[in-house]
Amino acid sequence: MIIDTHTHLYLPEFDNPDAAVERALAAGVGHMVLPNVDMTTLEPMLALHNRHRDCTSVAMGLHPTEVGPEWEADLQHIERLINERDDYVAVGEIGVDLYWDTTHRKEQRSAFAAQVDMALRHGLPLIIHCREGLDDILDVFSSFSKLPEAVFHSFGGDEADVDRIRRYGDFYFGINGIVTFKNSRLREVIPSIGLDRILLETDAPYLAPVPHRGKRNESAYIVHTAAYVADIAGVSVDEIAGITERNARQLFNIPIVDQNA
Repeated sequence: MIIDTHTHLYLPEFDNPDAAVERALAAGVGHMVLPNVDMTTLEPMLALHNRHRDCTSVAMGLHPTEVGPEWEADLQHIERLINERDDYVAVGEIGVDLYWDTTHRKEQRSAFAAQVDMALRHGLPLIIHCREGLDDILDVFSSFSKLPEAVFHSFGGDEADVDRIRRYGDFYFGINGIVTFKNSRLREVIPSIGLDRILLETDAPYLAPVPHRGKRNESAYIVHTAAYVADIAGVSVDEIAGITERNARQLFNIPIVDQNA
C-alpha cells in the first residue's frame, strides 16, 4: 500500500474531509499521517483521526509560520496533549520558514529547539518544515548531542543540501508533488538520497502533482507522485509503494492492521 506521510485533510479547504479519506483509500492509499499546524487545527485534526483511526495517525507540533508571541504557552499546551494520549507518531510539523517573513526568526529557532527537545523526551521522531531555513535548522541541530529520527518534509533541495543534512543524521526525505514539476531538481537528487530514505507525501491541500497542478491537492493524488518516483528509480510503482511503506512504518512506528480481524 501507499502511505501518505504528510496530509492536512482536516483543513477548511476540505468541506467533507471524510470523503477525501474515502477517495484516498479507493485510490490505494492505505494510511495517512496528519501533522498539526497550530492551536486552531487541533480539534478538526483530532476529530478526523478519531473517525478514521484504522487508516490515520496524528503528529503534534507548532508550524513555524504560526510561531507568535504566545509560542511558549502553545508548546506547553501541545505537550499536555502529548502526555494525555499515546497515539501521536511524531512531533510536527515544526521547523523554520523564512520565505515570506524573517521577523520571528529568533522565535522560530527557539520554538524549533524546544520541540526537538520535546521529541527527545517523548521518544518521537520529527516532521521538519524547512523553507529558506536550512542554515538555522542545522545550527539548532548542532546544539544537541543527540537528535531524534526525522523527515525533512516537502524536500526540494539539491545534493549539497542532502549532504549537509546527513552530517547530522541519517534522516528521511519527504517527496511530494514538487517532483512532478517541470522545474524541479529532484529527478537528479533522488538517486543520491536513495530509496531507503524516501517517504511519499502530498502536503494536501497544497502542491498538487501533475496532472492536477494548480488544483486543491488531496491524498488520492499521491499515486501520481509514486508513479513519477518509480520512473526515476526505474522500478515498478508497486515496488516504490512497498519500499516507502516500510520506510514510513519504521520512522513513525505505524503498526500493520489486520483488515480481516
